[in-house]
Amino acid sequence: MKYIIIEDETIAAQRLKNLITQIRPDFKHVITLDSVESAVISLTALKADLFFMDVQLADGISFEIFDQVKIEGPIIFTTAYDNYAIQAFKQNSVDYLLKPIDPSELEGAIEKFEKLAVKSSEAAEEEEATYTQLIKSLQPSGKERFIVKVGDHLKNILCADIQAFYSKDKMSYLLTKEGKKYPVDYSLDRIDELVSPVDFFRISRKYIINLAHVGDIVSYTNSRLEIGLKYFDEEQVIVARERVADFKTWMDR
Repeated sequence: MKYIIIEDETIAAQRLKNLITQIRPDFKHVITLDSVESAVISLTALKADLFFMDVQLADGISFEIFDQVKIEGPIIFTTAYDNYAIQAFKQNSVDYLLKPIDPSELEGAIEKFEKLAVKSSEAAEEEEATYTQLIKSLQPSGKERFIVKVGDHLKNILCADIQAFYSKDKMSYLLTKEGKKYPVDYSLDRIDELVSPVDFFRISRKYIINLAHVGDIVSYTNSRLEIGLKYFDEEQVIVARERVADFKTWMDR
């Protein structure tokens, strides 16, 4: 954490710095400013996580700073006067400490700042997660069609018309709702990334199925499930045991 001290009394500023170092050795002191003018000039360029600010400075009241420059970080006011407390808390104030600064009160103020910082960080992470989810929701939900080769021709097949994708003999195939099978130029892993997770679910290493075309579902050995697909009788389509719980959740959303 980086902090800035705004204090016109040299001895008071040094004592405050020493106390902060004792309480939080990992905090980094950026600079000490001793006037409204120096604060306005410096704070347009300097940034910090926390500010320690005296109220009465050599050339005026520290509140004048806020009229000229925006201070982003929280502030712990340190002053010999208690009649500015209400005005201080109208700013981004964490605490209001009276001089001479009591070490235990200073530590309490820093702890209060740290708790607020944690909450702010968690809120920022939650906001970022919400934003990411929003971006995802605005993006295309998945590949809409696959192009397959039929002899010398190319055929366009909509994902909505695909029952499943499956692998066999190191090749990937798609199965249409009419039961027709076509080889595709993607691995099953890549297909799983391309298709919509709303419509398609990978039930095992060999199969990705389309919810819209799932037929009968019956219990199978070892807590697994068997899926019925129309016009497909090459082999049983089984939900892997480790995927059963996720599959049920996907079906029941």
